[in-house]
Amino acid sequence: MSTPDPGGPAEGHEPTELVPLVRHYLGDLIYGANDGIVTTFAVVSGVTGAALESRVIIILGFANLLADGFSMGASNVLAIRSDEDARAASGRPPNEPFALRHGWWTFAAFIVAGAIPLLSYVFLPGPRAFPVAVTLTFIALFLVGAARSFVTTRSWLKSGLEMLMVGAAAAGVAYLLGAAIERLT
Repeated sequence: MSTPDPGGPAEGHEPTELVPLVRHYLGDLIYGANDGIVTTFAVVSGVTGAALESRVIIILGFANLLADGFSMGASNVLAIRSDEDARAASGRPPNEPFALRHGWWTFAAFIVAGAIPLLSYVFLPGPRAFPVAVTLTFIALFLVGAARSFVTTRSWLKSGLEMLMVGAAAAGVAYLLGAAIERLT
């Protein structure tokens, strides 16, 4: 959930310039993109670890992509609206009147970034798909993380590596869990 920038636009108004606009929605964009890449790649890794067919990866991956992307966007809207309702109940002025826009940006970032781990299975089915998916996913995680530096004061390298490490850890857990469950069944 986003919080407005104290030095940003007046309450109830969105910025109109690109950098302030991206800053306004940065939390939603990073939240959506990171979760989209990580959860979709976790599905890919888990199914690959379980040694299931590429067809299963594509079906589960796209089902996860759309359902989880919608859920993330809707949950962001509900969280912002709940916060706004709590502010109103305590007599405080609105903080973020654009809950639907925040939900939209979360959903869009989730879908765009989350599709990346599936690309190799759509265009390069077979045994080479997973190594390509790993490479594309790790590049995407790093680039999304590094892109934060355009609107923050953090180093692009540190930001990129941070997101890459979090995503790689989640994928590793999913792969190992899929492999373990496959051995047990």
